[in-house]
Amino acid sequence: MKKIAIIMGSQSDWDTMQFAANILDEFNIEYDKLIISAHRTPDRLYKFAKDSSKKYSVIIAGAGGSAHLPGMVASLTIVPVLGVPIESNLLNGVDSLLSIVQMPKGIPVGTLAIGKSGSINAALLALSILSQNDTKIAQALTSYRENQTKSVKTTPK
Repeated sequence: MKKIAIIMGSQSDWDTMQFAANILDEFNIEYDKLIISAHRTPDRLYKFAKDSSKKYSVIIAGAGGSAHLPGMVASLTIVPVLGVPIESNLLNGVDSLLSIVQMPKGIPVGTLAIGKSGSINAALLALSILSQNDTKIAQALTSYRENQTKSVKTTPK
């Protein structure tokens, strides 16, 4: 089975993207984690994206600020790209969100929420994509959701 890639524009993005990795670890899913800057390492980005279909089923891309990484990768591959906006100091991640979500027609990026929730949901969405062809992942994801439902209290303390 192909892996999932978790990519981010800089080391500081790992503070957010580690939550996607934690979910994939919980499901025992193989993944690679890589720093690929759309602006500072364009050759690395190009090579990764062009070769991605050989190795990956889904790419989770976290980016902050101008947040071009998810869109640039999506423009170079047909592998599904899930974009996670990283919370920024200036606009609390709204700049990242708008940069990722406003892709031109024909180059889709599945865009998640800003920050930790987006990172977690990107991993869960990646698992949902994989579950379409893997009953083991489908069963594990169903169990995860059932346990999540059971953990919700019926009354407040």
